[in-house]
Amino acid sequence: MAISKQEAKPVLSVNKWKFITWLFIITILMLFASQTSAYLVRRAEGNWVEFSLPAVFYWSTGVLLISSVLMHLALKAAKKDEFSKLRMFISGTFVFGMVFLVMQYMGWQELQAAGVYLKGNPSGSFMYILTGLHAFHLLSGLIVLVFALMAAFKLHIHAKSLVQIEVCATYWHFLDILWIYLFVFLLYFR
Repeated sequence: MAISKQEAKPVLSVNKWKFITWLFIITILMLFASQTSAYLVRRAEGNWVEFSLPAVFYWSTGVLLISSVLMHLALKAAKKDEFSKLRMFISGTFVFGMVFLVMQYMGWQELQAAGVYLKGNPSGSFMYILTGLHAFHLLSGLIVLVFALMAAFKLHIHAKSLVQIEVCATYWHFLDILWIYLFVFLLYFR
C-alpha cells in the first residue's frame, strides 16, 4: 500500500500589525461615513447657517500633504537603509503634523471670532465635530510616529524590518486622504 504524500499547501498569512491597522482604518471610515451622512441629512432639514471656511484650513491642507510626502520619503529611506534620512523624514512628518494641529486650532479660533460655535447652529457643531475627530486621529498618528522615530534611532527599522514604518506610513497617508475628503466635503456642502 503506497502512502501518498500530500504537498503542503502554503499558508496565507498577514502581518498582525498590518491587519490591525486596516481594521482600525475601516472603523474610522465607518465613523466618518456616518458623521458625513448625518451632516447631509441634518443640512437638508433646514436651520443651517452658511459660513466660509477659514483660510488657515486651506493652508493646513498643504501642510498635511507635505507631511505625507515626507512620510513617503521616510519609507523609501528605510528600504535603502539610509538611516539619517529616515530619522530626518520621520521627524519632518511629525513636525508638519504638529503644525497641522496648531493650524486647526487657529481655524477653530477664527470660526469662533466669526460667530460659529460648537453649540448653537448644527452647521457649526458638525464643523467642530468633524475636524475635531480628525484632529484626534491625527494625534494618534503622531504617537505612532514617535514610536517609529524611536525605533529608527535604535536601528530597528531597516530594509529587512519594514513592518513598523509600513504600518506608520499606511496610517499617516490614510489620515491625509481622510482630511482631503473632509476638506472638500466641508468646502462644497457648507
